Amino acid sequence: MRKFAFAGLAAITAAVLTTAGMASAADPPAASLVQVSSFGANPGALAMYTYTPAGLETGRPVVVALHGCTQSAADYYAHSGWPALADRWRFEVVFPQQSTANNSLKCFNWFSTADDTRGNGEAASVKSMVDKAIADHGSDRSRVFVTGLSAGGGMTADLLAAYPDVFAGGGINAGLPAQCATSVTQATNCQQNNQNLTPAQWAAKVKAQYPGYTGAWPRVAIWQGTGDYTVYPVNGTELRDQWTAVHGLSQTPSSTQNLPGGTTLTTYGDQVQLYSIAGMGHGTAVDPGTGATQCGSTGAYFLAGICSSYYTGVFFGLDKGSGTTTTPPTTTTTTTTTTSTPPSGACVNASNYAHTQAGRAHQSSGQTYANGSNQAMGLWNTFTTHALRETSTGYWVLADGQC
Repeated sequence: MRKFAFAGLAAITAAVLTTAGMASAADPPAASLVQVSSFGANPGALAMYTYTPAGLETGRPVVVALHGCTQSAADYYAHSGWPALADRWRFEVVFPQQSTANNSLKCFNWFSTADDTRGNGEAASVKSMVDKAIADHGSDRSRVFVTGLSAGGGMTADLLAAYPDVFAGGGINAGLPAQCATSVTQATNCQQNNQNLTPAQWAAKVKAQYPGYTGAWPRVAIWQGTGDYTVYPVNGTELRDQWTAVHGLSQTPSSTQNLPGGTTLTTYGDQVQLYSIAGMGHGTAVDPGTGATQCGSTGAYFLAGICSSYYTGVFFGLDKGSGTTTTPPTTTTTTTTTTSTPPSGACVNASNYAHTQAGRAHQSSGQTYANGSNQAMGLWNTFTTHALRETSTGYWVLADGQC
């Protein structure tokens, strides 16, 4: 029996994992979410659940959706919005499920090389689920995608690195860079702190997972709340650095858009997207309703604002060729970036204490960190001063000497 603990983290245990997984009222009908009892090699000892739209045609895509800690396949089915999108756009959804036998908090073990590397453990089990779904429904192998929340987001990044020949794209919600950690101690450090790696160093971690691979790398959509102090916002920046470098792209954005829910979309070529949601805490963003861009329902760690599943699905191209006309958002504005000069947002010079009181920074264990970027600012007191610049709503960076 394999046992791992995801966190000695007080923030995870107290803030994230105490209420998630409460799906009693929201559990789907048994006929809607189906368990597949046998799906081939299962070295990670995971359970496989699927949602299949009625009369699904052959040659359709597959989306793998990984739940967060203490959650279940039923939670992600009930709240994420992916089943409704599957009905609209015609694709299969696979919901892997973790067990307490593998991890006491039901987190996917994104920080364990026994589980998050090619051909091993939980990663290999997910690959078997993909093969089973394709075999059962004649799905399109060139259109297989993976998405997940928190520990599921961390595993999503690891799967993209380990199986770039399987997954055409990924959606990482409040997740971690691929291969950021190889132990529980390192996992805690990754969640909370800047690892101070260059984009090239981050990319090397990805490319080391499948040496000699020369094919196309997956496209990646990254979702991060600026008020997330479980998986800190710096992880969104590090994921951006990692996957732009994998694709050989600059970290200078090609465009930005303002989307609903206080969301800023920053695009890098057509391969990497970073969605920064002002003030949102730890969770998957949803937007209940019947509008063309809405989906999902609120619940523990399913937070109202914008339907991340919808926008991720569009990024994957799932809305194309389904016979369904998708109304594009009408509330967006686009600005093309032609220079690497930082945006000229609000710039404030103040003490660390004043920054935290004004909502520009936060403190942990007596140390101060900028909201959004999570850059270290030193001791939390009235004597240490720094300049902070707001580069997007709720996202602050150090700007000493620039105000």
